[in-house]
Amino acid sequence: MPQRAHRRLRTSAILAGAVVATLALASCSSGETPSADGPVELTFQSWVPNIDQAVDAFNEAHDDIHVTLETITAGPDGGYAKMLSAVQAGDPADVAQVGYDAVPDFLVNDALEDITEYVADDADRFTEWQWETGVFDDRVYSIPQASGPLGQFYRKDIFDSLGLAAPTTWEEYYAAAKAIRASDPNRYIAAFAFNQAPWLIGLSQQGGGEWFSTEGDAWNVAIDDEATLEVAEFWQRLIDEDLVKIEADFSSEWNADIQNGNVASWISGSWADAIVRGTAPDTAGSWAVAPMPQWSDGETVSATWAGGSANVVLKGSKHPEEAAEFALWLNSEPESVSILTSVGAGWPAITDLESIPSLQDDPEVFAFYGGQDIWDVFAESDAAVAATWKWPPLSQTLFASLTDNVKAAVEAGTPLTEAYVATQADFVAALEDKGISVAE
Repeated sequence: MPQRAHRRLRTSAILAGAVVATLALASCSSGETPSADGPVELTFQSWVPNIDQAVDAFNEAHDDIHVTLETITAGPDGGYAKMLSAVQAGDPADVAQVGYDAVPDFLVNDALEDITEYVADDADRFTEWQWETGVFDDRVYSIPQASGPLGQFYRKDIFDSLGLAAPTTWEEYYAAAKAIRASDPNRYIAAFAFNQAPWLIGLSQQGGGEWFSTEGDAWNVAIDDEATLEVAEFWQRLIDEDLVKIEADFSSEWNADIQNGNVASWISGSWADAIVRGTAPDTAGSWAVAPMPQWSDGETVSATWAGGSANVVLKGSKHPEEAAEFALWLNSEPESVSILTSVGAGWPAITDLESIPSLQDDPEVFAFYGGQDIWDVFAESDAAVAATWKWPPLSQTLFASLTDNVKAAVEAGTPLTEAYVATQADFVAALEDKGISVAE
């Protein structure tokens, strides 16, 4: 077993001018008393298409707060840099959309308000694991919005024709892969998406991987833990036996294979429903969705595709209490959550799914999947995600390293396990280079 390294992340802020290497766990609000002349004005930055519908609903329901939406580029493609620059300049938006994986990055940059006093009593309204993505040392820094719980999208017509059911265990998955491969020289059970670090991480998480944890002011790093290496060895067997197709998902080739059935299934997040329908509309009625295969029969362990998205109050907001109120309403009020779900924001973070109209009856979606209510699968999947998973700072560095190392292993024919060992070393070095101490 490779030697594991561990990481530390201090819990006090280091000011600009040096590499910020701390997790800011307390912040001072610069709140101002709302003017008697009109509502408190807030700015909300988000990249979610059509989220303006939910913002409009908030404004219609509130006389004392008015929110203006500012559309930004998604996450690390430019939006995060803009947010952080505005915080440093002292002129941030009040509320911003960030990925669960990005919350630690904003914390080490001392860019988030501590909103514990405004929202802590509402924790039980949300799925535990999603809520916990914004909690550090019992302080709350974000309101969860939506996630991407994993499930199996599969061509039921192809499986049925071969006498196969959706695999309930990974050994059944292996057997189904052999049967599907033998049925047609061009057909595979799935693509091995070497280009998707979030997918690779989700597979490891579902297999029991615990890559990151904190211990006081210390972070432990275990990207090459035993569970992860076992998952890698399983997929190595599929690769070695030519049972999965090595191709990048979302590529032109992959799109064609989804359309023609040469790739007969896809393990992906709940949001993938829209991609399958949009990519292969002529296959309507041929698809179904099943839970993730399990490593032990009878278990119900799940995971996500890169976590999900949250709303944070940026450091320096003049109205942190009202900003927190908006973020909480946006992501917990059934009217708003229904809008978010219908526009494709992701799987809702709240626990009361029955209150969301857009999940109760979705004729277009259900018809495409042969009449199946696929949302039942993802409700169970989201509830089965372990609350212990923690995202580290420098998540984009992690994604890039893992993708590069797995791609190199596939191209060179070297073991996938070595890619995770290399990523462990790369990521520990990246943390140390940023001034984040890593305990050996």
